[in-house]
Amino acid sequence: MKFEGKYLNGKRWNGNGYDINGLFQFEIKDGKGKIKEYYYYDSKLMFEGEYLNGERNGKGKEYYNTGKLKYEGEYLNGKRWNGIGYNIKGNIEFKIKDGKGNIKEYYDNDQLKFKGEYLNGGRNGKGKEYYNYGQLKYEGEYLNGERNGKGKEYYYKNGKLEFEGEYLNGERNGKGKEYYSVGGLKFKGEYLNGKRNGKGKEYYYDGNLIFKGEYLNGKRNGKGKEYYYDGNLIFKGEYLNGERNGKGKEYYSNGKLEFKGEYLNGKKWNGNGYNINGLFQFRIKNGKGNIKEYYFKNGKLKYEGEYLNGERNGKGKEYFGNGILIFEGEYLNGKRK
Repeated sequence: MKFEGKYLNGKRWNGNGYDINGLFQFEIKDGKGKIKEYYYYDSKLMFEGEYLNGERNGKGKEYYNTGKLKYEGEYLNGKRWNGIGYNIKGNIEFKIKDGKGNIKEYYDNDQLKFKGEYLNGGRNGKGKEYYNYGQLKYEGEYLNGERNGKGKEYYYKNGKLEFEGEYLNGERNGKGKEYYSVGGLKFKGEYLNGKRNGKGKEYYYDGNLIFKGEYLNGKRNGKGKEYYYDGNLIFKGEYLNGERNGKGKEYYSNGKLEFKGEYLNGKKWNGNGYNINGLFQFRIKNGKGNIKEYYFKNGKLKYEGEYLNGERNGKGKEYFGNGILIFEGEYLNGKRK
C-alpha cells in the first residue's frame, strides 16, 4: 500500500503514506504534512518535503532515480518557486527566484529534456524539448507549462520537421502544416484539440494535391474533392467520418463522368454509372444492381456483374487491361469466392 486515507479534489488530504516495504513514512492532516514520494517503477525516493493543501508547498528536495539531487528549494502550489536545480552529475544548472528563471531539465540518463524560460513556476515563454537520446523534439512557445502559441515538432528518428503551426493548451490548435518524414508537405489547414478540423489540403510526396475540403475530428467531413496524381479530379462530393457519404460524382482520368449519385460508407449506393465515353452503363439502387467498371487510363472493361450493398456480390467477370478474362465466377463482399 502506497497511501491510505481521504482525498479532496484529487489530492491526498487525510491519511498515511508507506514505502515499498509497507513501512510508515508520513501522515497528512487537512492536506498538510511532511511527505516522501517514490518513483513508481523502482521505488526510489523522488521527493521529500512539505505539503500544504495537498500539494508541494514550502521546503523540499527532488531526486533523480539514481539518488542524485535534482532540485532543492521552495515550492508554491506544487511548483518550484525559489531554489537551485542540478544535473545528474551534481553540477548547478539553474536558479529560480519567485518562480522565474531560465532552466534545464534532464532525463535520468543525463540527456537534456527541456531548456527554456520559466515564469510562475512553470514553462512560460520560449523553450525547447528533446527526445531522451538528445534529438530535438519541439521548439516554440509555452504558457502555464504547456505548448501555447507558435511552435515546431520534429520526427523522432531523423530529426526532420514533422509539424509547424499554432498550439493551445498543449495541442495543435489553429493553422498548421504537417510534413512527411522524408520531407515534403503532407497537409496544411486548420486544427482543433490536436486534430484536423475545418478546411484543409492533403498532398502527395512531391507536393501534388490529393484532397481539399472540410475536416472534423481529424477525418474528412463535409464537402471535398479528391485528385489523381496528375491533378485531374477523381471525386467531388460529401464526406462523413472520413468516407464518401451523401451526394457525389466520380470521374475518369480524362475528365469524363464515371458515376453520379449517392454514397454510403464509401460505397456507391444510389445513382448512375457511365463508360469512359460518357455513355450510360448501369443504375444502382440501395447498393444493388448489375454494373460495369472500367480502367481509368484506357477505358477497357474491368468488371461486369452483380452488386449488393455497394460491393461485388453474386456472379461477375474480371478482365485485364488488355481485355483478357481474369476471372469468372461468384463474389462475396467484394471478394472472389
